[in-house]
Amino acid sequence: MKKHSINRMNTIKNGGRKSRLMLLPPLLAASACLPVNLVAAKDRDTRKPNIIFILADDLGYNDLGSYGQKRIQTPNLDRMAREGMRFTQFYCGSPVCAPSRSVLMTGLHTGHTTVRGNARVPLRPQDVTVAEVMKTAGYATGLVGKWGLGDEGTPGVPTKQGFDSFYGYLNQTHAHNYYPTFLLRNEERVKLRNVVPNEGKVGQGVASKKLDYTHDLFTNEALDYVDRNREKPFFLYLAYTIPHTNNEAKAKGMEVPDLGIYADRDWPESEKAFAAMITRMDRDIGRLMDRLKRNGIDDDTLVLFTSDNGPHREGGHNPDFFDSNGILRGIKRDLYEGGIRVPMIARWPGRIRAGSVTDRIGYFADIMPTAAQIAGVKPPKNDGESLLPTLLGKDRKRQPTRPLYWEFYEGGTSQAARMDRWKAVRKPIGGPVELYDLSADPGETRNIAERNPSIVKKLAAYMDRAHTPSPHWKTPDEQLNAGRSRRSAPTITTRRMTKTAPDATHAAPIRAKNAYF
Repeated sequence: MKKHSINRMNTIKNGGRKSRLMLLPPLLAASACLPVNLVAAKDRDTRKPNIIFILADDLGYNDLGSYGQKRIQTPNLDRMAREGMRFTQFYCGSPVCAPSRSVLMTGLHTGHTTVRGNARVPLRPQDVTVAEVMKTAGYATGLVGKWGLGDEGTPGVPTKQGFDSFYGYLNQTHAHNYYPTFLLRNEERVKLRNVVPNEGKVGQGVASKKLDYTHDLFTNEALDYVDRNREKPFFLYLAYTIPHTNNEAKAKGMEVPDLGIYADRDWPESEKAFAAMITRMDRDIGRLMDRLKRNGIDDDTLVLFTSDNGPHREGGHNPDFFDSNGILRGIKRDLYEGGIRVPMIARWPGRIRAGSVTDRIGYFADIMPTAAQIAGVKPPKNDGESLLPTLLGKDRKRQPTRPLYWEFYEGGTSQAARMDRWKAVRKPIGGPVELYDLSADPGETRNIAERNPSIVKKLAAYMDRAHTPSPHWKTPDEQLNAGRSRRSAPTITTRRMTKTAPDATHAAPIRAKNAYF
């Protein structure tokens, strides 16, 4: 268990090195990064702002009314956009769950972060999360919902990664089931009233008796968390599982207690359920907003809402039915825009201008430096940039953004990078580069790589630099080299058996010269 003291100077481990986290006065005193007059002083400087980060699961860019959805009703999230800021060019960390959340928590993109795919690889003791950074600034830290970055008995569980409290699913396969027999509270299993015949080892399956719907439990837990912590600054990570499907239920995987306002629609049953899930989540986000007002902390709380990746084609749901990705190409598991560009809404009354829209290019790695700057601490080395100037309307003369990077390991390997208006996709890693001008072609319909060799060369070089080796996820070249290494390794002969000496590349993480961990 990592320990942190809230002193003037705090130290957090970071991959064998020590990363200094300097406590700074909140907001205004973050002047090392921002102009001194960025935030009006007044009485708000006496309390550090709360942060609530709400994450939907597999929600498409076009699944909210404020982003163009016509048939699914999301009045509370649409009101949140009217009262806050809507991002039009915001990206998740990966086109699937676990690595996207790893980028979110560590501020390191998928070329650097520990978890780069949907495998049971946990965060390590030396990984530094947003929650740990916030604790150094005196914040209470809570996680409600889906984690996916460390199973029971590993160093990756939330309570070993900076969260004071946790209630939800550790394992993302367990999280498929909206009616499981148990959830985790901190590190203990809490029994629910549901019955799951032939339950899997981590709690997955399809319930025959459905009484406790986990989404509703998460909402109630989040409301209680706000009530308990209203007198002190807090960071709440509310990771809903809606509208992910229960994969084990196959074509009936869109599990929801009732179809609500969609029951009488002339739609396929799975699409009614999909819409009902999203509207149910929207309803509960409205309840959370009301609770902030009731506790008198609405103006002191930044609420962020986004999705972990693009829309899915699972559980009987067809993303084309509701036009979930709009004009964007691709869905979940694609590094094209439809798989990684997601809705992002930020609301902070009195700080964020109501009804504002930004084309600021941002992504999950930005949450670490943003939260740290709001809390008044300096984060460890990361791949993000603080979004605070954008949120406060102070980046009108902003310089071109840094490049964004993704790598992915399902269905073969792939890479993508965005640099201002240019988007590169490379399949497999190290293969030919596709190039798109997103300012003219956001749907990525025209590959213009041949006409822009200098841009291709620049983005290819960046993608080469952005990837650092991992023992768990290997590029084609690394797989080839590992195979050669194993074939050339000396044999060790014993009286009973002959075996090949272990491949050192699988023993521990490989550090590149410029790796952040």
